[in-house]
Amino acid sequence: MIARLRGKVIEHDSDSVVVDCAGVGYGVHVCVDEQSILTNGSECDLYISELIKEDAHELFGFSSRSRKQLFDLLTSVNGIGPKAAMAILNIGSEGQVRTAVANGDTKFISAAKGVGKKVAERAVVDLKNKVGLQASDTATDFLGDVLVTDEAVEALVALGHSAQDASELLRGIDPDLPTNERIKLALKVKK
Repeated sequence: MIARLRGKVIEHDSDSVVVDCAGVGYGVHVCVDEQSILTNGSECDLYISELIKEDAHELFGFSSRSRKQLFDLLTSVNGIGPKAAMAILNIGSEGQVRTAVANGDTKFISAAKGVGKKVAERAVVDLKNKVGLQASDTATDFLGDVLVTDEAVEALVALGHSAQDASELLRGIDPDLPTNERIKLALKVKK
């Protein structure tokens, strides 16, 4: 696993740079703001998130460990792949993205290319308490009157439903039932 690269930038290509490390050139996807700093001939030190798929082996580089960790958090959300995570990181600074997630600013998050409202809501529900900031009490107001800590809502969102749809599916189902039973009943209602 490649965790960090230190070397010289030798090429730029739209959203990536080539970093020469002892004669081996690594293609690394970087955020737009970092791309402008990483000029040809400059030395760089990047924290790497390596993603290996059947048809691709991609490296994503970040100048700070915390930004790499935010990227890893974003890609852990169902529906957010590496390109969408990079798009989210490109719409603002790391602090702005963390604040948007903690405050439930789905409009800000969905401004990223390829990220819709449902995915933005899922990101807030999954990550609001993981971004290192105090989550706003109103972060998940878009869930309606269903409790924010409702595991059934979070499970339905993880299955691909929007937070609004999840709360609608659970409306009228006894909240005292076990979570797995509530989920089964909600999915039966959907049919």
